[in-house]
Amino acid sequence: MTETRHIVHLDLDTFFVSVERLQNARLAGKPVIIGGTSDRGVVASCSYEARQYGVHSAMPMKTARMLCRDAVIVRGDMDLYSRHSRMVTDIIAERAPVYEKASIDEHYLDITGMDRFFGCLAWTHELRQTIIRETGLPISVGLSVNKTVSKIATGEAKPNGEIEVPGDRVQQFLNPLSIKKIPMIGDRVYYLLRSMGVGTIETLSRIPPEMVEKVLGKNGIVIWKKANGIDPTPVKPYSERKSIGSETTFESDTIDVARIRQVLSAKVERLAFELRKKQKLTSCVTVKIRYSNFDTHTLQQRIPFTSFDHVLMKISLELFDRLYQRRMLIRLVGVKFSHLVGGVQQLNMFEDVPEMISLYNAMDRIRLRFGKKAIRRAAGMDIR
Repeated sequence: MTETRHIVHLDLDTFFVSVERLQNARLAGKPVIIGGTSDRGVVASCSYEARQYGVHSAMPMKTARMLCRDAVIVRGDMDLYSRHSRMVTDIIAERAPVYEKASIDEHYLDITGMDRFFGCLAWTHELRQTIIRETGLPISVGLSVNKTVSKIATGEAKPNGEIEVPGDRVQQFLNPLSIKKIPMIGDRVYYLLRSMGVGTIETLSRIPPEMVEKVLGKNGIVIWKKANGIDPTPVKPYSERKSIGSETTFESDTIDVARIRQVLSAKVERLAFELRKKQKLTSCVTVKIRYSNFDTHTLQQRIPFTSFDHVLMKISLELFDRLYQRRMLIRLVGVKFSHLVGGVQQLNMFEDVPEMISLYNAMDRIRLRFGKKAIRRAAGMDIR
């Protein structure tokens, strides 16, 4: 008989806003909007008070200002948010047997078997209280038999609450909820299903799976299973060693610094594209060089979470300049991005230059369609 899983989902409530309120207590209780501060920016996050006016993330800042004229606008600080995210992760890492950092403000824990020693809900409650006490950040928790149900439970527990959904009550819990609550259902799928008269999870769960697949394609079966409380996806152990990197050993040792910087720039551009394609962010850059005598040196720097190559390129080249001090021939150069988490790039939402993110989106679409070498920066054009 298979042991019932106990999966915890933790989600920091309005994370960016909560961190800003730690810095400025006067923001408490006020409608707060985080994002670019000019009308050309977009909303990265907003408080529950601002949401009551219809403000939501990814909304143009100009529209948000019109909807909520009394809002306090704060330019985001990804460095600050990254530090607080690591504080929460460190607390979880000390206590949880298996945990996965799903994004900057979300974690999954697998505490299966812990009910033999402690009550799973009591343990989860204690962990949540510890996070709140040690960081000052509000956090909501869902506990159930798999990732999907736990995540939906967390959504229902907000703000700053906790819900347990035992295995024998999963369908009873899910049935009355909107299909919009199911992870993977975005606006397009939601409106398609609503046009078919499907509004609740119960209705979706009762449709024959082959019909759902016919309408929604290959993801249809996965969505149907989620509607029926089925999700075997494991909690993937999080490791700070999780990384993506690339090295080049030169055919002949070189001291051509311009050429080495060019190679490094091309590597960063390719790796950053891979991060965005996999919807990952990095918070640590490591540059490595090996001299002709095989002496190997590395230098790394912790950074705010990002996947923008213009940010990563600048840091990588700065690290290389600091690292390359001996002016000896170089045999190998490499770069690695580590401390990866899932998530879309959010730094763009703190800027007042939406043209930059539009440029990235356009270049990535070209690469996805015609290959990753279809469009490159001039700095890396000669690199194969």
